[in-house]
Amino acid sequence: MIKSILWKAEFLIRNMSIKNAIQCVAVSCGVCALALGGALVFANHRGTNVNGQGGLETPGMPIVTESMVENLIADNSAAPADDYHLSYMSYRVKQGDMISVIAEKFDVTQDTIISINNIRSSRLIQIGQYLKIPTMPGILYTVKKDGETIDTISDFYKVDATKTAAVNHVALNASFSAGDTLFVPDAELDWVTRQEINGDLFRKPIRARWYRSSRFGWRASPFTGARSYHSGVDMACPTGTSIYAALPGKVTATGYNATYGNYVIVAHHSGYKTLYGHMSAILCTSGQYVTQDSKIGKVGSTGLSTGPHLHFTVFKNGKQINPENLWN
Repeated sequence: MIKSILWKAEFLIRNMSIKNAIQCVAVSCGVCALALGGALVFANHRGTNVNGQGGLETPGMPIVTESMVENLIADNSAAPADDYHLSYMSYRVKQGDMISVIAEKFDVTQDTIISINNIRSSRLIQIGQYLKIPTMPGILYTVKKDGETIDTISDFYKVDATKTAAVNHVALNASFSAGDTLFVPDAELDWVTRQEINGDLFRKPIRARWYRSSRFGWRASPFTGARSYHSGVDMACPTGTSIYAALPGKVTATGYNATYGNYVIVAHHSGYKTLYGHMSAILCTSGQYVTQDSKIGKVGSTGLSTGPHLHFTVFKNGKQINPENLWN
């Protein structure tokens, strides 16, 4: 092949101009180099391939039959699904969204969304707010005391201990310290927590017509005008209006002082206490058990007051909280 190329170059030199001959020789040399390169690649086919390519090839488009697809599906379905894998996605609240709507959209429970996002009032979710949504229903649980185990936690919530351990990547016999946090799959919030968050736990202590004369929190003092913190809600209404217990419980104190005038304190379940102040009359006694239908006093203006109203304070584990987040 090389001899033939050189012979053609000699023939052209004899029969063409020098310029054309030189051009043809250059082209011929290039062809020769390509030929030599190809020969070398072929000769070294069994040597090292720096591109690292290979594998089965077909000359055309492979044919995929229905039976091939069915076999592939059968192979995949034979693999067990990972039902215990927990991950999270982000969801942005839109106009018209409620927790129930969002929960249904992602096939989880309302308790799941409330717990994961530490929502203290379901009425307060905002358009544009981002929520974390897990891939399975359940709640976050904070260990209350040292030594709690997967078994004790799962038994309390009546859920599968094996699944709880797998989701949290711990052994079935693992124990935890107070303050540790676990995801408990399929668990639900207790009814008190759910009612607190949904604002259904308390009934308003005034059942007649009233208006809010002062909110919970910071305000301008009605006595001095200075900025001051108001520990409850003032419910203004006529003197003598009946006052009811906001939640069933036991009356722990009744009496009079310079600030609240005639007052009543009731202790309830789950660490709650309520205080009713400025009464014109007290209709219960210390130690008495009362229900939400029990009349415990009448509205007045005793103590530090500018007019007839009920001052209503709620304590949770000794801390003042906004009563309006707890009633419907």
